[in-house]
Formats: sequence, structure tokens, C-alpha cells
Amino acid sequence: MTRTRIFSGVKPTGHLTLGNYLGALRGWADEDQHRADALFCVVDLHALTVEHDPARVRRLSRQAATLLLAVGLDPRLCTVFVQSHVDEHTRLAYLMECTASDGEMRRMIQYKEKTERERARGGSVRLSLLTYPALMAADILAYGTGEVPVGEDQAQHVELTRDLAVRFNQRYGQTFVVPKATVPKVAARVMDLQEPTSKMGKSHARTSGIVYLLDEPDVVRKKVMRAVTDTGSDVVYDRAERPGVANLLDVLAACGAGEPAELAGEYDSYGALKKDTAEAVVELLRPVRERHAELVKDPEYVDSVLRDGAERARAIARPRVDAAYRAVGLMPAV
Repeated sequence: MTRTRIFSGVKPTGHLTLGNYLGALRGWADEDQHRADALFCVVDLHALTVEHDPARVRRLSRQAATLLLAVGLDPRLCTVFVQSHVDEHTRLAYLMECTASDGEMRRMIQYKEKTERERARGGSVRLSLLTYPALMAADILAYGTGEVPVGEDQAQHVELTRDLAVRFNQRYGQTFVVPKATVPKVAARVMDLQEPTSKMGKSHARTSGIVYLLDEPDVVRKKVMRAVTDTGSDVVYDRAERPGVANLLDVLAACGAGEPAELAGEYDSYGALKKDTAEAVVELLRPVRERHAELVKDPEYVDSVLRDGAERARAIARPRVDAAYRAVGLMPAV
């Protein structure tokens, strides 16, 4: 029986966070790579849609790839690679731009939000910010992906990918698998410790509410102990009315302590909840930090994983992308 194929990726626009780990990376390592033919990618081309420092993108791409291995992705079980190392992504992206409409691109929520922020600062918006959902669709469709594990904020992009796959197949003949988004059941959205109504994002300007995977234990403790809570003193799990406390309970639960609502009944003070949450996070991230330190000392191994991963990814993607080129009427190379 053919196994489901999974594709997902991380964007090197900032240091990876606890939110990235609980919402995505841990599931990739603990479940997805074991149950499916899985490909996990550092989507470095997506980091170019906004103003960036080239050296920082290279550095963060390397760090992200190393952390993918540190969290437990096993190159014997899955394919780990860097997006720009596989030309099929950009080859197919143009065909997706030719399949999508201008209106579809402009309706993307992230495009609207980022455009408003950039224009409020008096800046200009790169064309690639508008068209990058076409590249994201290419990332997914090139591999015959069946499932895309994503956070809730990316589900709209997977829906667009589905629409583009169906449209392409209808116009030019059956070429692409139509994928579906899968959202993690627990801690799919870890919130900022200082702004508990906002997602813990790796590229936020303020970092005091963000726990990074490579933060030292004392830094983790300090950030959690300073987390914003809510009015009142009773510990209640209520995302709408008590977002700060609910976020701490979600994090503690995701670290393996139980169910958030049940955990709330075990605490009579915010301080005790914060202390236990801080220690749980420190212990959760300890093996990741230790493995990352080992991998940093062995860059040749990381290079070999990424090289082999790119070769495997290319071998999977090229036949389908070549077929798409033929389907739209492009003349084969001679």
C-alpha cells in the first residue's frame, strides 16, 4: 500500500520558538516521519519576500536545518533539505502564477496584514509578497503531497493550493494530487507570553514574550515567570476571558502534564503555575539544545544530510514538474 506523502517547512526569518516546536516540529518528529513518506524543508526562498540581511538568512537557514535534526527528524526516515537547493520549486512556481488569479493572491490574509503594516511605516511591498502563495503551492504540489501539517494561520494557503491543483488538472489534464491541511490537535497556536492574544512568532520585534528553542534555561525561566496573566487571582482555563493563564496552561499541558482545564484545578496561584510551566519548558527543550550543540560541532554531517535530502527531493519532484511543463504546452528541451 502506498504511504501518504507529507510536506511541510519552516521559514528562516527568525530563531525557531517554543511555538514552532509544540505546534509543528514535535509532531513531525514524533508522528509524521514514522507514518508517512515525509519531506521537511527550510523554505529559504520565502524569506526573501521582505527586506532581509543576506548573511542573516544564510545563518538562520543553517540553524533551522540543524534544529530540524536536533528535534528528532531522522534522515533515514524522512527527507530534510533546503528549498533553494531544489530548482523544481521555482520552476513550478511560475506555472502556479499562471494558474492563479490576481484576486486570489490579494485575498490572502497574510498579504493584507503585512501590506498594511509595511505601508503604515511608509515602506514599499515587494511583488514576491503578493505571489509567494504560488511558490508555496509549488512547494506542496511538486511532491504529490497528500497532507500538509500547518498551523491555523497557514490553512488558507493550503486551500489555495487545493484550488490551483484542481484548476490545473481540469485545464491541462490530471497532473497533481490535491492535498489537504492537517492542523495539530494540541498547542497548534502557542501565544506570546507578553501578548497572549498574539501568536508566538519568531520574527516579532519584541522578544521578551518569545521562548526560543536555543534559549538558556535561566532565560526560559525568566520569560515564563514574567508572563502576562489576567485580572483576578484564581487559575481558570478560559481562552476568551483569561488568555494569559490559558496560554500557560496550554503550554504546561503540551509539555505532557495533562489537560489544560484539569490542570487549572491543581493551582491556587499564578506564581506556582508559572514556576511549574517554566521548569516543564526547560526540561522539554533540554535534549533539543544538547543535540543542537552536538550537531554544530559536526557541520559535515549536516551538509551531507542536506545534500542527500536535496537529491531525494529532486528525484521525486522533477518527473511531476516536467509533466506539468508538458501539460501546459511548453516544448521539451532538446
